[in-house]
Amino acid sequence: MSKFLLFPLLWWIFGNPFVAIIVLLVILYFLDRRFIGLSPSLVKPLRRRSQIAKLRQQLLLNPNDITAKQDIARLLIEKKSYREARKWLESVGNVMEHSAEYWDDLGTVYLHTGDKARGEEAIQRAVAINPRVKYGQPYLRLAALHSKSDADRAIRYLDEFRTIHSSSCEAYYRLGEIYKLLGRTEEAKQAFGEALLIYRSLPKYKKRQERKWAIRSLIRKLS
Repeated sequence: MSKFLLFPLLWWIFGNPFVAIIVLLVILYFLDRRFIGLSPSLVKPLRRRSQIAKLRQQLLLNPNDITAKQDIARLLIEKKSYREARKWLESVGNVMEHSAEYWDDLGTVYLHTGDKARGEEAIQRAVAINPRVKYGQPYLRLAALHSKSDADRAIRYLDEFRTIHSSSCEAYYRLGEIYKLLGRTEEAKQAFGEALLIYRSLPKYKKRQERKWAIRSLIRKLS
């Protein structure tokens, strides 16, 4: 209701309905970024690009910096530059073989560069080291991989995910999405409902991070 009252006020202030609409959209964007987080960040890609540039420079000066190679690979995965991320991850494999996060990152880039068998093998290795790595999202990646070709296998991975009791709203939202792909509507609604239950149990500082996934889950549960 407040936004409908705000628009006439902005129109009156600026004397132009088009300027009023633009200002209203800017206000709504900043409110969403501050309290909800559904809209994409305009700043994050710029910050990520700057971080990648700094890490490239750092690696030119010290090509053996393992931490910098991991950091740049993760930023490149966020950017969806999977081939370059794969290059950096493969270069540190000899010292990261006991890291579950490393194997999940490596498996992810393999999946996105057409090497699905090696991707699945790497992610399985990640969950063998630590079944709870990244709140169980590796299991969801594997389930998504097989959701269209092998429903039984996908469901097995989903069942494995459920055994770890993840506290991530995002993870349960993605679980619901995979159940939707499999045509299992009731299980999908249950997963979206679990995301909402998790959100209600989170401490206040954590709710800010998970709020957008809770809202998305609510929308999908009601749709």
